[in-house]
Amino acid sequence: MMKKTKNHLASIGITERDTVCGESIDALIEAELITESLLGELVSRVDFYDLTDAVKQVVIEDLIEAGVIIRCPESVTISPFVKIGEGTIIRASCEIRRNTVIGKNCDIGPCSVIENSRIGDDCIVNATQIYDSTLDANVKIGPFCHVRPNSHLCSGVKIGDFVEVKNSTVGCDSHASHLTYIGDSDVGERVNFGCGVVTVNYDGINKHRCVIGNDAFIGCNTNLVAPVTLEDGAYTAAGSTITDNVPADALAIARARQTNIEGWNAKHKLTPKKPRN
Repeated sequence: MMKKTKNHLASIGITERDTVCGESIDALIEAELITESLLGELVSRVDFYDLTDAVKQVVIEDLIEAGVIIRCPESVTISPFVKIGEGTIIRASCEIRRNTVIGKNCDIGPCSVIENSRIGDDCIVNATQIYDSTLDANVKIGPFCHVRPNSHLCSGVKIGDFVEVKNSTVGCDSHASHLTYIGDSDVGERVNFGCGVVTVNYDGINKHRCVIGNDAFIGCNTNLVAPVTLEDGAYTAAGSTITDNVPADALAIARARQTNIEGWNAKHKLTPKKPRN
């Protein structure tokens, strides 16, 4: 952008924080989607947002003509640099940014954010944020998930509510249904994560990787303290904190043994009193 144009925009209150369809003004000028002469004609911030709406409308109409189904288009923001396959549904309040590519027959949203990522055919992305990552075909994710940069979810993966994946590969047909953190990990195929599993990847100074083989089963509320390897078919008992490698087909139990102390409550008289009427 020329200095003259930049100064003019600044004079009417337009800054670098103002974008067009989620993209910088410079990026749209470079792509010849808007011109500096057009920007020079703006006299207020309202004019700028009218221009933004016009560009947004062109982007959405082009996608609809290409066979994309957009629900509630007035609530959706899609970058002009995004590519979306035929038959894909974009639901309300989604933001799809930068060079994202979405395949055919996907169901995206509502309230999803996808930035600079690749989504394969037949994926379902429900109320999820995805950044700088890849989902292969037939991945189902959400709601309320976060896929952070450098993650790869392979075909058939299912990620449920309140799961975060960061800098990890999750192999084909693996499942993490709820309340799990998978960070700096290499996960094999057909792995099952129980509720509340955490890969403990940070020691306060360095990040470490967790390796999980094919057909492993991670019990609920397991902590996998990296660096650690679970070989093919390994199991962990619920509530375990795993600090050593687990051999193939072994069951790892790393928790205190239960002890029942008979009559303890009666001795200490801790039973709650009945409330008065």
